[in-house]
Amino acid sequence: MNSCFEEKEDSIILNIRVVPRASKDGLAGLLGDALKIRIQAPPVDGKANAYLIKFLSKHWKIPRNSLEILSGETGRNKRVRIFNPTDEIRAELLSFAEE
Repeated sequence: MNSCFEEKEDSIILNIRVVPRASKDGLAGLLGDALKIRIQAPPVDGKANAYLIKFLSKHWKIPRNSLEILSGETGRNKRVRIFNPTDEIRAELLSFAEE
């Protein structure tokens, strides 16, 4: 079973594959060991990174400062830390891992 995330003490490290310039935003399932996320923002001047953080904070109803891009600032493959994740976030990520 491929898992797109790993649990640390008070956070989750999430592997993400970003698809910029998508027709609509959304979580699109697993791609290898990463969660595929479609976003409408173009990959220009860090706009996609800012949009990704905004999208995830709205999707999971958490503050933006609970999310941090650890690596992949300039690429499509990113590692994002979620501080103090809720049970709902864990459940949704586990549901993708079980598919």
